[in-house]
Amino acid sequence: MNAPLVLLDSASLYFRAYFAQPDSLTAADGTSVNAVRGFTDTVARVLSDRRPKRLVACLDADWRPQFRVDLLPSYKAHRVAVGSDGAEEEVPDTLSPQVPIILDVLAAAGIATGEAAGFEADDVIGTLTTGENTDPVEVITGDRDLFQLVRAEPTRVRVIYNGRGWAKAETLDEQALAAKYGLPGHGTGKAYLDMSIMRGDPSDGLPGVAGIGEKTAAKLITEHGSLQALIELAADPGSPFTAKMRQRFLDATDYLAVAPKVVAVAADAGVELSTSDTVPEVPADEPALRELQQRWNLGGSVDRLIAALNG
Repeated sequence: MNAPLVLLDSASLYFRAYFAQPDSLTAADGTSVNAVRGFTDTVARVLSDRRPKRLVACLDADWRPQFRVDLLPSYKAHRVAVGSDGAEEEVPDTLSPQVPIILDVLAAAGIATGEAAGFEADDVIGTLTTGENTDPVEVITGDRDLFQLVRAEPTRVRVIYNGRGWAKAETLDEQALAAKYGLPGHGTGKAYLDMSIMRGDPSDGLPGVAGIGEKTAAKLITEHGSLQALIELAADPGSPFTAKMRQRFLDATDYLAVAPKVVAVAADAGVELSTSDTVPEVPADEPALRELQQRWNLGGSVDRLIAALNG
């Protein structure tokens, strides 16, 4: 099998690195670098363990795209901090200054970043995955939303879920995803998407269908095939649904009309890469990488990244 194309859900990974690493990790000027160090170590581990031929660190050009807000105003609404410049994502004060450093490290290493104007990193990953017809794809993320991309063909897509750190990462293909959630063993990524729409997600402002949790949603999808089939059954008074179940779907009609377009990742975002997605055999600019290491007190994280690139 070909070496994989690895797609990093960068914001998800550096958010988790920020909270996993002590905030006592700082540069000489006092700037926190815990997220930079943790993220850099994750990239090094990915390169060493997965040995990708190609890799893209996918970025949020817009963490709350307008097209999703227009469809569902509650989408990520609780994360908004309104400042003098308008609405922006509320993130820890000591994390935001680290993001440019992370981008500088990636550039000096020669690792491609990818983004699309008006879209989230999830959409970049969705677009690159949808268009990949040559190599297997591995999505590295700490966010369950991307489980919807798991597939067996035309090229295999697996999600490596890093929610509890790399040492405890789960590798999810169709079989593993089906077993984990009680979903069908074929077309499992789409089944997960339908299940997640019904389940909802308060952290993203998705109300779901009241009274239908994860297990019930998975059972319904397994028995009836798809969310659309369930909506049609709920609209039919002669269906085998109980009156209570029908009413739950009918009460969620407005939500279900827009949720698939909100929850599904885009497959056609205009993705732009900073450089070739081929993993370099040596850092693109090792002196610049060493300078960043010294300036920001990145210690062994940069050493491990260089060693991983050198193979």
